Amino acid sequence: MTESGAQTFLFEKNPKAMAASEREALLENPGFGRVFTDHMVTIRYSEGRGWHDAKVGPRAAFDLDPATLVLHYAQEIFEGMKAYRLPDGGAALFRPDANARRFRNSATRLAMAPLPEELFVESVRALVRTDRDWIPAADGAALYLRPFMIATEVLLGVKPSADYLYCVIASSVGSYFKGGAPAVTLWVSENYTRAAPGGTGEAKCGGNYAASLAAQAEAIQEGCEQVVFLDAVERRFVEELGGMNVFIVFDDGSLQTPPLTGTILPGITRDSLITLARDLGLTVREEPYAIDQWQTDARSGRLTEAFACGTAAVVTPIGKVKGKRYGFTIGDGGAGPVASRLKAALLDIQNGRAPDPHGWLDRLF
Repeated sequence: MTESGAQTFLFEKNPKAMAASEREALLENPGFGRVFTDHMVTIRYSEGRGWHDAKVGPRAAFDLDPATLVLHYAQEIFEGMKAYRLPDGGAALFRPDANARRFRNSATRLAMAPLPEELFVESVRALVRTDRDWIPAADGAALYLRPFMIATEVLLGVKPSADYLYCVIASSVGSYFKGGAPAVTLWVSENYTRAAPGGTGEAKCGGNYAASLAAQAEAIQEGCEQVVFLDAVERRFVEELGGMNVFIVFDDGSLQTPPLTGTILPGITRDSLITLARDLGLTVREEPYAIDQWQTDARSGRLTEAFACGTAAVVTPIGKVKGKRYGFTIGDGGAGPVASRLKAALLDIQNGRAPDPHGWLDRLF
């Protein structure tokens, strides 16, 4: 059992845990989001009792009543984070306190019971320590962790749930893009917006991603890998991709990224890259950037690089941008030196290959 404040994590070993030989075969080429570990964490919440029944147990299906609130009114939030294999065989989480803080903020926005941040962190630690053999050692691989929470009160009524289930599952993953991170082509969505002021843009909830799928399908139909959204008010300013933040690099070496004004997810990778860029002496501006200006700067050569970032893909170069009224190539259409340098710096810290001056790594064993 592991302690976290007043909570004790009970442990139940999965009697059907995968054999080591079968697990190792899967870890040779896990892909992304399809290979899952043997165990999961569950913690329950109810009004009057608070958080209780913390457990690390066998990964198993949920038994939900058809009237469970999450199925009807979408009270649901989640996080995405990774555990990395270190050169000495140990493992570490990357900035779990930041994920815990964002998870709590998402819960508040969705009127859900906030999970104490220290309990969030300890729940993730407990699962990684239990399923430590599932952390891949290959370059670019990691153990992807998905903490999430759903409303579980059985009721057809539009109100905050009285009951919640928090869970953490884990998936062994390789590189998000096969063959590394090729430059992607973006489609400028003019039919859809991702989030509006006062909405849930800065919360990590499933509804934001569901709302992006039609736009993403449009992007794929137009021969693009990702969609880029504009602001919902003026339809002028670049906000973010369906699941990644955006950075622009100029010919003077400075970087610019859209500001966090409530409609954009405060990405932890985004925040880390801003810090690393400034450590390297680069200027980073958090300012609005218009799509028309993006096209003008790319065509003039003032803009030399652009990239997207997030936990899953880390840093992804943006090579081209297309739309009904747009069409331009960024730089030479491939990965640029600034993006490559920042990605290498971040991965070296995450994988324990470089000093960690900001104390971002949470070593587990």
